[in-house]
Amino acid sequence: MLLGVTWMTNQRLGILAVVAAVMVVWATIQSRGPTKRGVEPSGPAYLVQGLESTAIGSIVVGQGKDEIKIERQGDQFVVANKQNYPADAKQISDLISKCLDIKTSEVYTTNPKNHEELEVTEAKAKNVIKFFKQDGSLLAGIIIGRSQENGQGTYVRLTSDDKVFLAKESPWFRDRPLDYVNQDIATVKREDVNMVTVTTGEGSYTLRPQKGGDGVVMADLPADKKLKDSDAKSVFNALTSLRFDDVNTPANVKGLAFDCGYVCRLNNSTEYRLQLAKKGAKAYLICEAAYTDPTKVTINPNAKDSPEELKKKEATLLAQDNAQKFTLRHKGWIYEIPDWKAKFLTMDRSALLEDVKKEAEKKASDPNQPAPTQPAKPPQAQPQAQPPQPAPAAQPAPAPEPNKPTQ
Repeated sequence: MLLGVTWMTNQRLGILAVVAAVMVVWATIQSRGPTKRGVEPSGPAYLVQGLESTAIGSIVVGQGKDEIKIERQGDQFVVANKQNYPADAKQISDLISKCLDIKTSEVYTTNPKNHEELEVTEAKAKNVIKFFKQDGSLLAGIIIGRSQENGQGTYVRLTSDDKVFLAKESPWFRDRPLDYVNQDIATVKREDVNMVTVTTGEGSYTLRPQKGGDGVVMADLPADKKLKDSDAKSVFNALTSLRFDDVNTPANVKGLAFDCGYVCRLNNSTEYRLQLAKKGAKAYLICEAAYTDPTKVTINPNAKDSPEELKKKEATLLAQDNAQKFTLRHKGWIYEIPDWKAKFLTMDRSALLEDVKKEAEKKASDPNQPAPTQPAKPPQAQPQAQPPQPAPAAQPAPAPEPNKPTQ
């Protein structure tokens, strides 16, 4: 009987010990108090716990004089450093995603005295990104510090928390205002170009694609001239990739004379119209687009169009819409473009031409060209032998004079 009681007592003591241990652990967790993350992570955890893009009123990338300010205007973001030029939605999405993807492995320190050494102060940080609400209050802030000596991690923290975490990987953030806008002005496929017309101080000229080849031909080309093939192609293909180096408003850049024009007409009747100006060493451009086919698209619900006809109407409506969007996007902006690109957009007609005769002479003087073969000279005729001339006949002796004695 005593043995049974002893066994029951030991069993109860074991259960009580387990319960006590559990309570100690629970009390330790509770003593840490509530945090945004719930409990201290025992494994990988994200530095930022959720960030609703609709709640973001503005974003600041960097610090001090180099900070980039991105602000919400209606349903889009704009780059305040660039006269509120529309931000590229993809770049903003990537920026938010990079912040949300920062994953920490452990807490390195909670002592703010270590922040400067780990370069997680705003003054010494590699990157500082802050998200603000519409009312200007801080939504979330991230500080990226230096990497560990062994290169196995980077020190990171939230601006609102002294805890410094170790992140195995830290993203690279773009650090120029132009990095957050779409610098493409136009991207046209070469096979879609019907003709290009350039107007300069010399007048206007038109280039068209060569039939059955990748060359370019000029309308009304003089018979004694030929195109410089490489330069002509560069003029014709100028809109296959046109980007700007900077963007301004008319209030920022004054005194410009847009005295050169470049019009690119596509096969679908879309025209890209550019006007260009030069000021000092910089070239500037303004642009618009128009759909030039006057034919109206009509859709009669009572008539059944063929699939081909419907496809044609859809392409026309799409071209009209793209031309309108192009004009609205670029209206009111003055773009600074690279000088080498401006050279081809404003090239004079005379600069594209060279004399046909000079080209032939250049080939003749080229040491790499084979020497011209000289035509073989016909053999000279040998002088024919003259037939022997007959000896002159002997003259008869003169007759003696009468009454004169013989000698």
